[in-house]
Amino acid sequence: MSADNATTTLVVNPTAGRGRALKILPRVLNELLRGLPEGSLKVLQANSFQDAQDFCREAVQNARVTADTRDCLVVMGGDGIMHLGLNAAAKTGVPLGMIPAGTGNDLCRSLGIPLDPIKAAHIITAGHIIDIDLTSVVGQLAYGETQRYVGSVVATGYDARVGIRGASMAKGWGSLAYAAAALVELRTFEPVYYRLRIDGKDRDLPAMFVAVANGGFYGGGMHVAPTASVTDGKLDLTIVHPVSKATLLRLLPSMFSGAFVSDPAIERCTATEVIVDGDGLVGLADGEALGQPPFGIVCEPGALSVFVPSSDPLTRRRAK
Repeated sequence: MSADNATTTLVVNPTAGRGRALKILPRVLNELLRGLPEGSLKVLQANSFQDAQDFCREAVQNARVTADTRDCLVVMGGDGIMHLGLNAAAKTGVPLGMIPAGTGNDLCRSLGIPLDPIKAAHIITAGHIIDIDLTSVVGQLAYGETQRYVGSVVATGYDARVGIRGASMAKGWGSLAYAAAALVELRTFEPVYYRLRIDGKDRDLPAMFVAVANGGFYGGGMHVAPTASVTDGKLDLTIVHPVSKATLLRLLPSMFSGAFVSDPAIERCTATEVIVDGDGLVGLADGEALGQPPFGIVCEPGALSVFVPSSDPLTRRRAK
């Protein structure tokens, strides 16, 4: 950790994981209090999206980042609050800790952070921090924004429609919501036409989806970009070319292992800058509404300081 006088602000979404976050919170606090200096922990429960966003932004704005003191922001909940936390902390030098307690937890998967909230809390008290890449997206985005950072994946095709439907089903289906939504969307989905620019080269093509990844996971554990790294300064693109509904149905289970990328319909490449546009596309980023393309998507190397396990391979790169 940083110096003994540093403050750790924990922002919690108590409703994450259908109330799991609130139930597990006392044990998480005990773990943090055991490892942090006395009086250094500040806890805020966010009862709305706006609360969570405001708490994260205020914690970062008030944070001290000096040679002697490095205040930290920690977020606990699902991918939504992780997304808010990384956007607040990006390019500020304020370390972000993540304690998963939602149904997706995909950014934590990409960083090697245990999905057990108690073990994740221990990683924060252990204090191993590295810098990771983020994806910067510009455009006419949701909520009137024009720029946003993304930790995991920008989805725009079949995957985005599944994500939107899955979010609406999550309350009743829990972790199975994405898989159930995939089956529902499959009945009516047809390939969409993309207009891409990949590192300056134009490509127009129909596809089931084009996923632009920083981290490798989305949709509650689907490994859409198995070789993606959050420390390589690159975006990983996974393009699923038009296939029959039967073929896509066959591929869906193997998306959780990443084995689907061996199918001839799958194309992969890396880039540092991508423009995504097309008719009928809708954007989803870290599972959150992104808006409608066109999107300008750029890799921002080393944009975020994060707590990760000391044994994780990431720690051997860009370690603080």
